[in-house]
Amino acid sequence: MKFTPCVLSLLLSSTASAKPLAHEHHMHKRDVVTVVHTVYANGDLYTPPAETADPAPQTAGINAPYAPAPDTTAAAAAGTSSAAAGAPSSDSSSSSGSGTSGLSFGAAIVYSPYSSSGGCKDANTIASEIAQLSAYDVIRIYGVDCNQVPNILSALASHQKLFAGIFNMGSLSSDLATLKAGVESTSSWDKIFTVSIGNELVNSGQQSASSMVSYTNQGRSILRGYGYNGPVVTVDTFVAYYNNPSLCSGSDYIAANAHPYFDSTCSASDAGSWVQNHISTLSSLCSGKSVIITETGWPSQGNANGAAVPSVSNQQAALSSINSLVKGQSIILSAFNELWKSPGSCGCEQYWGVLD
Repeated sequence: MKFTPCVLSLLLSSTASAKPLAHEHHMHKRDVVTVVHTVYANGDLYTPPAETADPAPQTAGINAPYAPAPDTTAAAAAGTSSAAAGAPSSDSSSSSGSGTSGLSFGAAIVYSPYSSSGGCKDANTIASEIAQLSAYDVIRIYGVDCNQVPNILSALASHQKLFAGIFNMGSLSSDLATLKAGVESTSSWDKIFTVSIGNELVNSGQQSASSMVSYTNQGRSILRGYGYNGPVVTVDTFVAYYNNPSLCSGSDYIAANAHPYFDSTCSASDAGSWVQNHISTLSSLCSGKSVIITETGWPSQGNANGAAVPSVSNQQAALSSINSLVKGQSIILSAFNELWKSPGSCGCEQYWGVLD
C-alpha cells in the first residue's frame, strides 16, 4: 500500500517514538490571554512566548463558503426530511440513555458567541448566524457566558443539538448550574448532545490528567442530578491523550482536538486521512472507546507550515477530504472567522471560519 507523506510520517511517529508531530492550542474564551503552541519533533517540546488575546478588530478575508455534503446514509436510515439534510437519526437523543448512546450525527461545527471586538453577540445576531448553520446537526460551544446557552438553544432547528461546554474548573459547579438554567428556560436536556468539562487544559499545562478525570467525574455526577444522562467528556488534544493515556478513563467517549495544519508534512488534500488515522490510534489507545475529533479544520489565511499552507482553496480541499472520510466523527473549527483572537505565531488563529 502506498502512503502519502503525512500518513506515512504519522505511522512512523506512532510506532517508533509514540510522539505526535504537532498540535496548537486554540483560544476559545475572551479571558484567555495566551495561545499555547505545542510542537513535537524528534521528541523535543517547543513553546513560544505568550501572546495577547484581544487585538484590535481586523478586516476579515474573503472566504468562499463551505457546507458539508448531505448525509444520504442518514437520510435513508431515518427516512425523514431532516435526516436528508444530514440530521441525526431518531435515536440520537442523549438524555434518555447513558455513556455513548446516541452519538450518531451527520455534520458538526464550532460556534463562538463573541463579536470581532470581543463583546457578546446579541440574541438576534446569534439567531441569524445559527440559521446559516442548518446543514450542521451539532453546534459546539465552550462555555456558558454571554447568555450563549439559551440564545443558541432558542435558535436551533428541530434536528440540531448543542455540544455544551464548561471552560473554567474553578467555577465548575456554578457554571453547570448556569448551563442547567439555560437549558431548562428554553428547551430540555434532549437538545444537549454532549457536555464537555474543560478544553485542552492538560495540553496547556493548566491541569493534570488525573485532575481532569476527577473534574469530569464530578461534573457528570452533578449533571446526573440535574436529569442529564447523556455523554460527559473532557476535551484535550491528541497529544495530551498520547502522553497521558489515563485521560481515557474520564470520558464517556474520547473527545480530542486534532488539526492536520500543524503537521508540517501534511498537505490539505491529505487532511482527512490524517484525522482518520488519529481516530484509529486514539481508539486503540483507549481500549476501543468511540472517538469524536472535537476540533479539526484548516485556516484560510496565515503562515505556511511546511506542506501545510493556509488559503481559501486549501481550506476547501482539507474540508472536502475531512468530510469524505470522517464526517460524523469530527467537528469543524469553525463557523465564522474569530477576529477577537490573537493571530498567534502561525498568523492563522483568526481565520478558521468556513462561512466568511
